[in-house]
Amino acid sequence: MEKPIDILKEDEMVERCFLVGIDTGEYDAELSLSELAELAQTAGAEVCGNMLQRRESPDKATCIGSGRLEELSALCRQDEIDLVIFDRELSATQHRNLEEALPCRVIDRTMLILDIFAGRARSAEGRLQVELAQLQYMLPRLMGQGLSLSRLGGGIGTRGPGESKLESDRRHIRRRIDSLRAQLKEVEKRRRAHRERRQKDGLATVAIVGYTNAGKSTLLNRLTDAGVLAQDMLFATLDTTTRALRLPDGRTVLLIDTVGLIRRLPHHLVEAFHATLEEAGDADLVLNLCDAASPEATEHLSIAEQLMQSLGRGDRPVLQVFNKCDRVSPDSIPLGKNRVAISAITGEGIPELLAAIADALPPDRRRVTLLFPFSLGALAEECRREGAVESEEYVPEGLQMTVILGSRMLKKVADAGVQEMGE
Repeated sequence: MEKPIDILKEDEMVERCFLVGIDTGEYDAELSLSELAELAQTAGAEVCGNMLQRRESPDKATCIGSGRLEELSALCRQDEIDLVIFDRELSATQHRNLEEALPCRVIDRTMLILDIFAGRARSAEGRLQVELAQLQYMLPRLMGQGLSLSRLGGGIGTRGPGESKLESDRRHIRRRIDSLRAQLKEVEKRRRAHRERRQKDGLATVAIVGYTNAGKSTLLNRLTDAGVLAQDMLFATLDTTTRALRLPDGRTVLLIDTVGLIRRLPHHLVEAFHATLEEAGDADLVLNLCDAASPEATEHLSIAEQLMQSLGRGDRPVLQVFNKCDRVSPDSIPLGKNRVAISAITGEGIPELLAAIADALPPDRRRVTLLFPFSLGALAEECRREGAVESEEYVPEGLQMTVILGSRMLKKVADAGVQEMGE
């Protein structure tokens, strides 16, 4: 196996950055620029200002007009700016021209998000996914950048593939991409095998999807004591976490926490994280979580729905979960069918959420009264663990139990010859 390209350590110095946006009418540019500021702060930068230019289309050479570029260059010198971040993906030509015209480094929105992912990925799979996305992004931008790449000496936008590897051999980059894809295919095979085993065992899965910083990890911790890092920042956790969750009707399901979503998520990341995102696509139920206190809550729900559609899983049952309801007035949350309001921090609404999950999952459970011979005490104990016991009584023939069981346990007791009593 090839040696992975080194990930550079995060620079301790706080970088002063300036944000630049282009408003072409494609999306809410001011809202996107505000989100870019959050991303920059998440990466550890100090945001010193921003500039938004309205244009019919970005300038092919420098993205912004020549007059604004001169103004930006003067601002960077005056305020000692270390980094300029553009709120869109720059072409190789634009990036090169901007770095020549400005007295500081230049990165774009995609590079910033990839940098945050590089700093947050903890699992081996997460690192593979991030490295693949970074290399796919950088490979077409290597042409003609041999000299400029030597300027990358650390800081935001430079974590990930080491500069010596990028400068030395483009063919090595391609080989590394092929190697990463092969390794991720093996990961995808393992995930598929696990999903097939869960389906065979009749174990339902519930996936938490939603906008970054909506509180997915906090909810997972609240429901399962998972101990996952939960912080009030974008992309606090990247690695998928799966935990068992026992529902009020006695069912045990697997709860899956997935990577957070964001507007205009770079397609390199969507491709690299495909195996991870498929965990949500193949779930029996999706919890589409949003921050009820955010003015963009409805749009955030829509972004998650679009992801499910792109995975070809738009037909999956979905519960819309409005988190952080303790921060807003109850009247401001548009509740209705398949909508629940909760606070993962305080626990408010959690019993209602669990009941809604049980109701929304496929009805694979049945209430039965069984007579267990004394010799099958171990099987009766398993039914206690896996099902919801309503009553039990010792009779001369053994143990009579009324219990709600799933299809897997119903088959298991039938195969063992346990007698089912009439109602």
